[in-house]
Amino acid sequence: MSVDTHPSEPDNSQEKRREWRMFAFIVVFLFPILTVALVGAYGFAIWMYQLLAGPPGAG
Repeated sequence: MSVDTHPSEPDNSQEKRREWRMFAFIVVFLFPILTVALVGAYGFAIWMYQLLAGPPGAG
C-alpha cells in the first residue's frame, strides 16, 4: 500500500505554470494595490478626523 504524502501537489506543468502566474499576479499587482489602498484609507480617516476634531494640539 503506497501512501501519497502530498495529495494536493500538482503533477503537470500546466497546473504549475498556472500557480506561478497566480503567485506573480498576487506579488506584483495585488499586494501593492492593497497596500496603497490601505495607506490611502488610513490617511483619509486621519484627514476626516482632523476636519471634525481640529488639528493636533488645537484643543
